[in-house]
Amino acid sequence: MREKNFVESFTKHRLGMIGLAGIVIVIALGAFGPLIVTYPVGYNEATPLAAPDREHWLGTDGLGLGLIAEIVWGARTSLFISFTAVAVATCIGVPLGLVSGYFKGRIGGLIDSVIEIAMTIPALPLMILISAISGPSMGTVAVVIGLFSWPTLSRIVRNSTLKLASMPFIEAAIVLGIPTRTIMFKHILLNAAGPALVDLTIIMATAVLTEAGLSYLGLGDPNAWSWGGILQNAFRAGQHFHAWWLIVFPSLAIMFFVVSFNLLGLGINETLNPKRD
Repeated sequence: MREKNFVESFTKHRLGMIGLAGIVIVIALGAFGPLIVTYPVGYNEATPLAAPDREHWLGTDGLGLGLIAEIVWGARTSLFISFTAVAVATCIGVPLGLVSGYFKGRIGGLIDSVIEIAMTIPALPLMILISAISGPSMGTVAVVIGLFSWPTLSRIVRNSTLKLASMPFIEAAIVLGIPTRTIMFKHILLNAAGPALVDLTIIMATAVLTEAGLSYLGLGDPNAWSWGGILQNAFRAGQHFHAWWLIVFPSLAIMFFVVSFNLLGLGINETLNPKRD
């Protein structure tokens, strides 16, 4: 019943629905786009650095490759990076947040200290260092982003758990002898899923921005197309001075992805926590 009420309320949130529609478009682009455009590789017979026209809607790059194909295949990379980063952050942050919030005392205090220390670590410099040492690859970038994204998620889950653990229905469950694992994952985690879900949308948006930044610095996977990689190739070859489309369209793709997830998170947050006069 609660799920039905949430869906009904969310569908009335215009910005949230716009964000959801944008995410569906990106997923459809990544899933079905490659069936329409072939993987851009090698040299192409098209004119290099051709401006957008009827034949090449988004123009071509310095190798004569269609930019639309590069952006479509870059969408697959962005989706892989964001979902993998979220999976890594969830596997680390959610259990730690639950344990820290439910078990007070030394265990909770120790985990909370670890979370606070992790939140103070400068993420980007360490991401650059780890990516440079381990070598550029999609898997490495995704895992590294996930490893530095879990502290905020863990803190949100912990705060929600602290509030829920003191509520009467949790105390009743303890008195009835319900196993601790069931209480934590069924009664607490499900009720704390809303705020955590909002943070996950932020992590996904941040993951794409971070991947674009690492790719721009030359630390992305050279064997996979990505929106940040397109920008990096254009700037490295100095093509951005006279081929504006190589900068504008990848940047618009990144912005569209990030804004869509931010709007989705906004819709979820305002649906779960409606404003009151």
